[in-house]
Amino acid sequence: MTELEQNLLAIIQDAFPVEERPYQVLAEQLGSDEQSVFAAVENLRQSGIIRRIGGVYDSKALGFISRLCAGKVTESAIEAFATAVNEIPAITHNYQRSHEYNVWFTVIAQSEEEIQKIVDDVCVKTDLHDVHVLLATKKFKINTVMGGTAAPVIRKNSCVRSKPLSGSDRNRIRIACEDIPHSLTPFKDWGVSCDELREDLDLRRMRRFGAILRHQEAGFADNAMVCFNTTNGGDILAQKPYISHCYERPAFEGFPYTLYAMMHAQSAEELDRQIKEAAESIGNPDYVVLRSVRELKKTSFKFFV
Repeated sequence: MTELEQNLLAIIQDAFPVEERPYQVLAEQLGSDEQSVFAAVENLRQSGIIRRIGGVYDSKALGFISRLCAGKVTESAIEAFATAVNEIPAITHNYQRSHEYNVWFTVIAQSEEEIQKIVDDVCVKTDLHDVHVLLATKKFKINTVMGGTAAPVIRKNSCVRSKPLSGSDRNRIRIACEDIPHSLTPFKDWGVSCDELREDLDLRRMRRFGAILRHQEAGFADNAMVCFNTTNGGDILAQKPYISHCYERPAFEGFPYTLYAMMHAQSAEELDRQIKEAAESIGNPDYVVLRSVRELKKTSFKFFV
């Protein structure tokens, strides 16, 4: 990547300007010009480093719930499982990991019953078995900004300002979950009000408006979900820039770990160092490393489709 592209990624992951001419705003911040900034962002999108530029909404604020599911699929049945999951919009993330529980996926729906039905249907149609649906009892951090930028922390006492959703709100949110148009005036071309998007941010319906990356293409080739057998240390782990997500979840039979942290690194050696440093920082509890073997699915949930 060029220096301009690196500088842009440091900004637009967390705060792509929600302005009528966003590339002009970025150009002023970086001492460049609008066309050069636009071309650099377009190159990052076309090269596959940027997966999408758009809104990242808080599912709970919109009346939805999200659950992480852990299960088992025999190796010979992984492809069929992945194919089935790809057809289910409610399942947004699906990973094969290096553990006895070798598939971990996220389901978003409007009720526990709907989530359980989705999981049950997948079990019927595929080899998926021994499934555990896990809620997050505490959220310490939700952030996928990669690089040297400071990462926002979401704590258990964070609150969403409530305001009923109108039909116009639902339509705007549906559009904002897509990828912005490839133009100098993307919000105008989307037909979406910048003022209303900023209100979504102010009301905490939206966590951020920014660039969602493909981590491998962005240089973070190694990642793992590290699970610790402790209920302490979430606040400490949340401060570490290489950790993107940190939750407390209930233990289940055969899996006593309750503190989950997603770690990202540029090499296997760096990841090993991060895991060791993170464990030491919270008193070296027992832990298990679930390395990402394959990314089977990664999409953004589309609300109100």
